[in-house]
Amino acid sequence: QVQPVESGGGLVQAGGSLKLSCAASGWSASGMGWFRQAPGEAREFVAAINWSGAVTYYADSVKDRFSISRGNGKNTVYLQMNSLKPEDTAVYYCAVATGGQLGPDEYQYDDWGQGTQVTVSS
Repeated sequence: QVQPVESGGGLVQAGGSLKLSCAASGWSASGMGWFRQAPGEAREFVAAINWSGAVTYYADSVKDRFSISRGNGKNTVYLQMNSLKPEDTAVYYCAVATGGQLGPDEYQYDDWGQGTQVTVSS
């Protein structure tokens, strides 16, 4: 079982940047993804990357502002968030996919982190 741990959340002004990190304790994953959940809203897909780093997916709402990448050790994934907006405020979750599928659907992911809060002030 892979247990991801997120870090890097915080408070930032609109237009600012944050970089989230996710470290996975195992290495049997096919890829990793980021989701987020705003208060009163359903959890939504943000971005995903396969284990080689060659394939990435993004939600339309973040495509031109966020960037997902792999660490050199391949058990760490980063989410660089630029031009942040108040509507990006949410708890951000890292998730690991081990079943060979990777994409925007929660069922494709097997292990989830506890989340890290990102708050963007206007």
